[in-house]
Amino acid sequence: MANYVVRYGAMRVLGVLSSAGGREYRRSAKVIARTDRGLEVGEVLCEATPETTARLKDAASGQILREMTADDRHELARMQQQTQQEIETCKQHIERLGLKMQLVAAEHVFGGERIVIYYLAENRVDFRELVRVLAGEFQTRIEMRQIGVRDEAKLLADYGDCGCPVCCNTHLVQMPPVSMRMAKLQKATLDPTKISGRCGRLKCCLRYEYETYEQLQKAARKNAVSEEPAAEASEEEDEPPDAPA
Repeated sequence: MANYVVRYGAMRVLGVLSSAGGREYRRSAKVIARTDRGLEVGEVLCEATPETTARLKDAASGQILREMTADDRHELARMQQQTQQEIETCKQHIERLGLKMQLVAAEHVFGGERIVIYYLAENRVDFRELVRVLAGEFQTRIEMRQIGVRDEAKLLADYGDCGCPVCCNTHLVQMPPVSMRMAKLQKATLDPTKISGRCGRLKCCLRYEYETYEQLQKAARKNAVSEEPAAEASEEEDEPPDAPA
C-alpha cells in the first residue's frame, strides 16, 4: 500500500498518510483524508519514501480516502463562507464575556467534527463559558488553541518584503529560534525594520545560511592561524643583510 506525505489544516501539518485501496495520487493533488481530527482537505506533496519520512519529525498519520470532487469543492467553499460568520459570532461572545484574548482565526474541519479557535493572549484565559456557548450555537466540538506571533503570521500573512510568499505558511513546518548573532555573523543590517518578518520577530531566513557562515568563519580562522608562521618566516627572509663592518 502506497503512503504519501500530505499537507493539511490551517497550520499546514505534514502527515504520512496511507492510500485507501492502494490508489495512486499525483503531486499537488487535492484529496480528502481522515486524520485524528476528522475529515480533512489536504494536498499531496510526494510519495513517502524511507528517505522522505526520515526527514519528518513526529509526522501525523491517517488515510487518504479520495481525490477531491466537484461536490467537495463546493462544500469547502460553503464552509469557508460559514467560517467567516463563525469568527464574527466568536468575536461578539469574547467581547460580551470580557475575555482578554485576541481572536486570530477559526478553522472548521471539513468533516464538521470540530471548529478550532486560534487566539493570542498574554495570560491564561478561562474560556470554559465561551466553549460552552459556541458548542451550543454551532453544534460541534470547540477546540481552543493559544498561539504565538509566529503562528499568527503563519495563519494570516501573505508576502514578505522579499516579494515571495512568507516561508512560515509555505514550506516551513517547524520554526526554530532565530538570534541576533545570526544576523551579525552574516553581516546583515541590524536595523530591526529590515531584519524583522511579518510577525515582528527576526526573519526565519536568517537561519537558512547560518551553518554555512559558521563553517566559513571557522575555516577562515584556521587558515589565518596556519599562515602566521609562514608569514613570520617570510618577513625574516626579506630583512636586508647586515652591512660589513
